Amino acid sequence: MIFERFLVPDLYVEHFYTITPQYLKQMGIRGLICDIDNTLATYEQPDPPENVVRWCTSLREAGIRIAFVSNNDEARVARFNQNFGYPAYPNSRKPLTAFLHRAMKAMGTDVTNTAVLGDQLLTDALAGKLCGLFVIIVPPIADKKNLFFRFKRWLEKPYIREYKRRHLLL
Repeated sequence: MIFERFLVPDLYVEHFYTITPQYLKQMGIRGLICDIDNTLATYEQPDPPENVVRWCTSLREAGIRIAFVSNNDEARVARFNQNFGYPAYPNSRKPLTAFLHRAMKAMGTDVTNTAVLGDQLLTDALAGKLCGLFVIIVPPIADKKNLFFRFKRWLEKPYIREYKRRHLLL
């Protein structure tokens, strides 16, 4: 697979909330750049669900900094972030990396101690890998069913299988 280096995540977990502050600290992670849609909440949830609030609070209390980097629009990202006040970057055009760099600067972290969390290999994982970040991928919470998203998920399948093969999860 030609793009394996850029699309196979470093960690694949079933739910974001299984990523504990202890695990991140053990990995040397001090900052986490999070996607929002289908990673932490569905597209239809304008506000963070309670499990996201609890998880973000546990990370913050453990000294892990958080930033949101989303391809969604400013209104969506601002509303989701309104009670958190984290650095947040809408319209980020992932897999472009500019906003990941801005997020690291805002959090006071760098590529050696920052991870990215998302649900899409062609945007979140690719952007993270291009930056040299540790990449954590979760399956989408409730994926869109249009042709574009179905095609993207089809393209991602071999890379998820490769991750599972490497980690003996098949």
